[in-house]
Amino acid sequence: MDTFISDLSRKEFPVSEKISAKTIQSPVLSVMQAQHPQFKAGGYCALTELNIYRQKYIAGYLAKEVGELSVLEATVLEALKNKDTLTDKLNEDEPLTTGQKMADRIAAFGGSWKFIITFFMFLAGWIVLNAFWFQNRSFDPYPFILLNLILSCVAALQAPLIMMSQNRQEEKDRERSKKDYMINLKSELEIRVLHEKIDHLMIHQQHELIQIQKVQIEMMQDIMERVGSNGAMKA
Repeated sequence: MDTFISDLSRKEFPVSEKISAKTIQSPVLSVMQAQHPQFKAGGYCALTELNIYRQKYIAGYLAKEVGELSVLEATVLEALKNKDTLTDKLNEDEPLTTGQKMADRIAAFGGSWKFIITFFMFLAGWIVLNAFWFQNRSFDPYPFILLNLILSCVAALQAPLIMMSQNRQEEKDRERSKKDYMINLKSELEIRVLHEKIDHLMIHQQHELIQIQKVQIEMMQDIMERVGSNGAMKA
């Protein structure tokens, strides 16, 4: 297999990965030259090395735009570097604490028709038992002072329960927002990389077309010289 020596790292790579520095976009080339000043525009590097510096350019771009990279940006860059699907990682549910599980269950039960119907049946049963069934022997005669005390306690607990359910909903919304941000960021970065690759491919193709045109011009000049020499000989 034919190989070449990279002007960037002085390492040996297959010729199939050979990339001219002239076809590399200037932002990425600047990052490469910042670490390797000896790498000039007329040099060659490997595609593997170019992809590494593309990731470094993206990391620098993020650090410049949003400041210090957070865990979210670092996770996106890692997924982009390893060519992983970010949604697979995001769909992995983190283990919930005991308090979070209880909050979810209480909020789910307290805001359901099951709770409303059960509580209504409890009130109706309490009134029927004390007002009609037990009559004068009832443990909570009319006007149901014990029942009012129970309802007051439920009302006192209602506000913390509502706040707890709202806090859990806010936590879920924040997690959902983080996931949306990470997916959108990865999509944006992949689009930037794709644009850079397309630009690189177009520049490379233009360079190849120019070389082909030069060869064709040389061939035409050679043919014209031969035709001219043959005409002069016949004359």
